[in-house]
Formats: sequence, structure tokens, C-alpha cells
Amino acid sequence: MPHQSTTSHPLAALLAVCLAALCMPLSFTGPAVALPAIAGELHGTPLALAWITNAFMLSFGGCLMAAGALADRHGRKRLFLLGVGVFAAAALGLCAASSIAMLGVLRAVQGLGCALALSAGLAALAQLFDGAARTRAFSLVGTTFGAGLAFGPITAGLLVSQFGWRSLFAATAAVALAALLLAMRFLRESHNPQAGKLDWPGAISFTGALSLLTYALLQAPDQGWTSSASVLLSGGAALLLVLFVAVERRAAQPMLDLSLLRVPAFAGVQLLAAAPAFSFVVLLVLLPARLIGIEGYSAQAAGTLLLALSAPMLVLPMAAGLAAQRIAPAYLCSAGLLVAAGGLLWLAACAPGTPGSTLACPLIVIGAGISLPWGLMDGLAISVAPVERAGMAAGIFNTTRVAGEGLALAIVAALLASFVLKALQGLPGVSAGQAALAAPLLAAGHLHESAQLLLQCDEQALVHIYGEAFRRLLKILAGISTLTALLIPACLRQRMHGRAAAR
Repeated sequence: MPHQSTTSHPLAALLAVCLAALCMPLSFTGPAVALPAIAGELHGTPLALAWITNAFMLSFGGCLMAAGALADRHGRKRLFLLGVGVFAAAALGLCAASSIAMLGVLRAVQGLGCALALSAGLAALAQLFDGAARTRAFSLVGTTFGAGLAFGPITAGLLVSQFGWRSLFAATAAVALAALLLAMRFLRESHNPQAGKLDWPGAISFTGALSLLTYALLQAPDQGWTSSASVLLSGGAALLLVLFVAVERRAAQPMLDLSLLRVPAFAGVQLLAAAPAFSFVVLLVLLPARLIGIEGYSAQAAGTLLLALSAPMLVLPMAAGLAAQRIAPAYLCSAGLLVAAGGLLWLAACAPGTPGSTLACPLIVIGAGISLPWGLMDGLAISVAPVERAGMAAGIFNTTRVAGEGLALAIVAALLASFVLKALQGLPGVSAGQAALAAPLLAAGHLHESAQLLLQCDEQALVHIYGEAFRRLLKILAGISTLTALLIPACLRQRMHGRAAAR
């Protein structure tokens, strides 16, 4: 039997979950700022370096649903402690990593720890708080996550500049250990007595499908969208997805109850979960590459500028939680996504070389817009499922969110590289082979390396090509955000009517 607290300490337990939640954005945004320094020491191709971020996101997203089911069955506290412990151990290992391959493996282990900690932690909080208190608790978790996003880039920039990139992982390990100690003492154990065994066939087929699809997207700009590798990887992902659906339909206790997807409110929450990936999260990875690699910012200066993007997360998620007591959350979420879309269009008008003070304005607008749904999503995810199935609800929601972020990163990276490739192919004197080699490098922010492959082009011309490709990408992201904003109220209409009737 796991240790159970004899006295309930919900605020201390909430602090433990918040500290764990703080580790996750630090582990996501920090390596994006540190990537140029990592590449300078350990080297590696753009595809290999991309896995430093994607291995974490893939493992995180692929294991969340299984983690939620395990938490319900074996105990939310037990799984939370295991997850935070695994995360801290992997972070300490990353401090001593000697190769890009080792970094990728340990980042995948780190993602597994995050999956266990997040699913179990949110499910545990659902048992400790009710009604308005639960809304405030989840809003505080969102605000803490936002604090990690807000200060993650600047913290990473300072650590990398002063102590090297390894110190970034040491810092996250220290925060995780603090969460571990608090949870051991104050987090109360809880289970779902009706929870069954883990659906291993479903977990394996889902994770396999997500892995193959992500890899297909990452290698497509280099190998070609119609290459045999792309076709085989995409086909394998589709087959595993079909297998996953078949397994879940026949399972007595499925990891994902597919019937929930026929409920408009549940489907709407999943759509909402994926929305910030395209309007906000991808910028946390793309912008450091642009600022440091293309525009020549230092890691510290880039982290400071990114504070404008994520600083609204410090205040607005909590404000959204309070406003939701008077305004339907669906309308708040929709309004926020529309504001973020406007900010993306504004940012699209800012070419490389635009002063940082000017860039900060659209970044603040994007961050402010996305903060509204960010503060409401976790509470909505729990509210559309019975409280005894809180682990599954948290697991499904966060799987959609994190898997959506991982896929969004792969998709936008592939799109940006494809736009750059098309532009390079149109330059006089540039062969198809040169363009194919240089495009992934330029899209990843390796300006000098791509210029060495294209001696007939000066760096200023390459900066212009990158800027045009980035502008096209931002317009696409704005369109996705706008479409999602229009769909959210329609999907959540049933829940809004239920709230009105309850009043």
C-alpha cells in the first residue's frame, strides 16, 4: 500500500502539482533556446537536433492516456511520485549527456515521467477540490504552467549564457525534487475502484501510430513527401491508427472510450486542447531558431524577447477562470483564439530585422489571446467526464493537447522547410541537390551553414527567403486559429445550455 496522509493538506498538495507543472514548460521551452549551444558542442543534423524537442513531446503525448488509466487503477499519488522521480532522474542524466543520441533517449524518458506526473497530478486534484474551488485550483495550475512558459525562455537564456546548456537540465531536476518531497508528505492517495487493467494493445498501437506519423513529417522535407520512406511511414501510422480504433471498440475497458467522441462537448474540448499548438506553442520553438540563428540574437536576448509572448500567462489564465463564472467558457476561449489569430497576422508583417521593441507588440497580443483558453482548458476537460473517471479524462485531454503540440511542431517545421525549398529551387544557378541540402538547414535557423552550401547566394538573400517562408507559415497558423475559434462555441453549445438551465 502506498503511504497515505492522515490529514488532508489540499493546498500543499496543490503546490506539489504546480511545481511539477512548472517543470514541463521549462523542459519544453528551455531546450529550444539552448539548441544552438547544444548543436555547437555536440553537432548533429537538423533532423537529429529536432528530436531533442520531438522525442520529449512524442513520449509525453503518446503515454498520457495510458498514464491516466494507470493512475486511476494503481493510485494517483503513487503514479505522481513515480513520474516526478523518473523526470528528475532523466534531467540529471541529461546534464551528463555526451551525444545527440543520448540526449534524444533521455528526453523521451523525461517525457514519460511528465506523462505520469501530469495525468496523476490532475486526477488527484480532482478528488481534493469541488465546484468553484476546483476551477480555481486548475486555473492556478494553468497559471503556474504559464509562469514556466513566461520565464522558461529567459531563464534558459540566462543559464545557457552564464553556465552552459547543461545547467538548464540541472535546474529542472531541482524543481522536480522539490515537488517530489512535497507530494510524498502531503498528497492524498486515491483510486478508482472500478478501474480495470491497462489496455496494452491500445497503448502500444496508439503510441506506434503517433511515432511513425511524427517521424514521417520530420523527414519529409529532406526525403520528399512522396518518397518511399514517407509513404511507408505514413502508411504504417494509418494502419496502426486503424488497429487502435479496432482494439478500443472491442476492449471491455478501453483506454479511450470512443463513444465519448460522439458527445459534442467532449469533442469540442479535444479541439480546444489542440488549438494552442498551432497559434502559440510552435512559436516557442520557431522563434528562438529565427532570433538566434537568422537575426543574430544571443540566447539571453532571445529569451528576454520571448518573455513578451508568454508573460500574459502569468495573469490572464487565472483571470479567465474568474470571468468564466459570468461568461460562458466557450465564448472566452473563442475570443482568445481570435485575438491570437490577429497577433499572428501582425507578426507575419514583421520581417527579419524588425526591432525587438516592435516584435514584442504582436507577441504580447498572441500571448494574451491564448491565455484565455489556456486558463479554462483543464477544468473543462475534467468537467465533461464523471469524477470517478478523472484520470481517463485528464489523460485523453492532455494526450490531445501534447500529441497535438508534437504533431504541430513536426507539421510547421515541414511546411517551413518546404516553403524555403521551393524558394531556393527558383534561384538562378542553384541545383536541386543544393536546394535539398540547404533548405532544412536554413529552415532550422542555420544561416551560415546553408550559405556555405549556396556560395552563389549572399546571406541577406537567404534571410529574405527565410522571412517570406516564415510569413506564409504565420498566415496559415492564423487561419487555423480563426477556424478553431468559430468551431468551439458550436461544439460546446450543449454544455453552455446546461449551465444556463442550472442557473
